[in-house]
Amino acid sequence: MEQKRIVVTALALLIGAFSSRAGASSSKCRYLPGDAKWPSAAAWAQLNHTVGGSLIAGRPLGRPCFEPGFDATECAAIKAEWTSLDTFLADPVNVMSPYWMNNSCNPFYGPSGACTLGNLAVYAIDVRNAQDAVAGVRFAQANNIRLTIKNTGHDFLGRSSGAGSLALWTHNIKDIAFFNYRGRDYAGPAARLGAGVQYSDLYPVASAHGLRVLGGSCPTVGVVGGFSQGGGHGPLSAKYGLGADQVLEWEVVTADGRHITASPSQNADLYWALRGGGAGNYAVVLSVTVKAYPDGPAAGAGFTFANEDENTYWAAVSAFLKHLLVLDTLDGYMSGFTLTAQQFALDFALLPDAEAADDVTGPLEPLFAELDALNVTLVSNRASLHPNFADWFDTWAKPIYYGTNDSVGGRLIPRAAVRDNLPALVAAFRDIAENSSAVGGSALNGVAVNVTEARVGSAAASGASAVLPAWREALFTLNFGIPLAEDASWETIRFGQRWINEKQDRLRAVTPGGGTYMSEATWDNPHWKEDYFGVNYEALRAVKAKYDPENLFWANAAVGSDASWEPAADGRLCSISGSTSH
Repeated sequence: MEQKRIVVTALALLIGAFSSRAGASSSKCRYLPGDAKWPSAAAWAQLNHTVGGSLIAGRPLGRPCFEPGFDATECAAIKAEWTSLDTFLADPVNVMSPYWMNNSCNPFYGPSGACTLGNLAVYAIDVRNAQDAVAGVRFAQANNIRLTIKNTGHDFLGRSSGAGSLALWTHNIKDIAFFNYRGRDYAGPAARLGAGVQYSDLYPVASAHGLRVLGGSCPTVGVVGGFSQGGGHGPLSAKYGLGADQVLEWEVVTADGRHITASPSQNADLYWALRGGGAGNYAVVLSVTVKAYPDGPAAGAGFTFANEDENTYWAAVSAFLKHLLVLDTLDGYMSGFTLTAQQFALDFALLPDAEAADDVTGPLEPLFAELDALNVTLVSNRASLHPNFADWFDTWAKPIYYGTNDSVGGRLIPRAAVRDNLPALVAAFRDIAENSSAVGGSALNGVAVNVTEARVGSAAASGASAVLPAWREALFTLNFGIPLAEDASWETIRFGQRWINEKQDRLRAVTPGGGTYMSEATWDNPHWKEDYFGVNYEALRAVKAKYDPENLFWANAAVGSDASWEPAADGRLCSISGSTSH
């Protein structure tokens, strides 16, 4: 659906639509439309002029499915695409998480009933350059309104949306440049990537240059946002480290409107914080420069087996998890797997720089022997050799379905939990898999990558980044999601969120010190500081205070979020230390 640039008359009409909310608001709260001090139509028109006409009025995707203005044809098309990633990726304010959409204008609820923006941004700037971001930052500061940052909207923590906010939409900054980088700590091939670059954009371009760049498994995730800033894991992580480990420098706009570079030699504290300290909380990132590596062949493998007998099945799952300790010792060997109560699947294994397909299956032979002794039958047991990483990705990772209508939780699983406490760990997995019928079923997804200091180098791992230290001790990262029906009620969505938190607590109990990958986690985990940031939290607080002392950038479960603002009943952000009445 094409987004149209707004004009003064459209702005005036939109402001008028919020007049029923009119009323004075305390300056200790961010303003919402309808408040006496909400920016006037003329002020928004001036901002639109400043950013070259790139201001867009937020509009719920499901709006045509409601009265007034119900359009049966358009509504049918919206319903058909409601769970398509593309629907949300190319929209400036709508996000893929049903929880953070607040079921706002769910098209399956129309045509009668309410249809409001809910948690979505009121306006978005289609950011194409630093000047656009600076204008948005200064406008939000001057007018006491909430600021949010959205690229693709792959966001389970609600950091890409917010009631009454101005969104900085970075999705269209798609520049990709390869060059030889020379810096204080690294000299070699590098890629400078715009904030809107996704893996589907990056991998084939890198391959055409004879290079690999580390990224994630889901092709539509953005490189620069929550991935690199939150840590970031992907198929090549067992060879090169986490996404944050790749970063050479950041191009950012700070809360006071400065356009700066953060690197080991410039604004080094900000550089450190952005490498794993969480997205959308310290500055607006416009581009990142990351390491690139010579490309080469890559081998892939996969198999499945079904649950034909419960005791045998879970014994086979235990055998696989135990064998991960062996695969963990092999340079570059990674595996991604999915586990349900009905079936186990090694979705893909990857061995970069292999010479034959047997190189990736050979290390699995002892596991195969153990499964054979259990009378477990392997299905779709296959392997292949590819000329480059991009071809491996297109064959093995890209075809996997990555849903939008889900809620997700997760946990980093330490090596010690598998080595010393495997029965309790498998019991927790079994509990999630077998008792998920109340939430429509659940799949547990694991990605096993060795990102220890020994593997990625001390320069990356020894305090040089804000990555949660538990990553270095993790055998694999686990997430588990629950699928939501297209017309799931708000009560069902909330129930699912509570269920996920309960199961996260169960996993936490059997993985002490395990932590959680913050991009695959819940926003209301009471242990979020320890689980998402660990010992880095206080140092990150100091960086936050230095670069954003007035907390312009606010996000759920982000550093400093519990000491600055909190959402009030109507969604506005109010100062925790001040009055929340309005």
